[in-house]
Amino acid sequence: MPVVVVEQEKEARKQESKVVMKNLQKRTEIKLTTPDLVLLSLLTERPMHGYQANTELERREIRDWAGISRPQVYYSLEKLARAALIRSLETDEPASGPERSSFETTAKGRAALADALENDEWTTQRDRPPFLTWIALSWQARPGVFREQIRRRQKFLDHELAREKETLASILKEVGHPHHEAVWMVSLMIQQLETEMRWTKRVEREMKKRRRAKHPEYAGTERG
Repeated sequence: MPVVVVEQEKEARKQESKVVMKNLQKRTEIKLTTPDLVLLSLLTERPMHGYQANTELERREIRDWAGISRPQVYYSLEKLARAALIRSLETDEPASGPERSSFETTAKGRAALADALENDEWTTQRDRPPFLTWIALSWQARPGVFREQIRRRQKFLDHELAREKETLASILKEVGHPHHEAVWMVSLMIQQLETEMRWTKRVEREMKKRRRAKHPEYAGTERG
């Protein structure tokens, strides 16, 4: 067999092997959830054990911007360690719980986090807040309930605004300048709350003018 043909066959087998390995890697890659990504980011700052991670996430009021429970933190730590995205560091530091190992993010973990942050789903999703669903269904409520619920919402917004402003002041004191992602994030939440508060005030003024649709159209309705 000519040497050129042999070399071509070797190259073809090599390319085929690369494709097989690439496909195998894709099948074995784990899907990173929000708790996984938050833990990867937190442990990039400094090594922590599970109790410390939970305490720090609570201090940062994590549940305001990501749905993570205490059990999820421990589950994510185990999952990330199995995938070699974080590694355990034995430490003599006493833990406030059963944990005796701190974890830090590996280079593989930092790369996985960076890859995940390039996903366009972060910027192309819309929230579906329960209050918006309630507004859509509120025409079925009993008399007086609409006004009562709007005022409950305003009371809630007042409370959240006060809390977020207090949080912002605390963040500014900690980071020492306004050009930080935590400042931008909380500032956005404050603006959203203030916008909704103004909106509820307008709805409250206009609720007496509420009417049914003048020209409703339904699927399957024949048009003349």
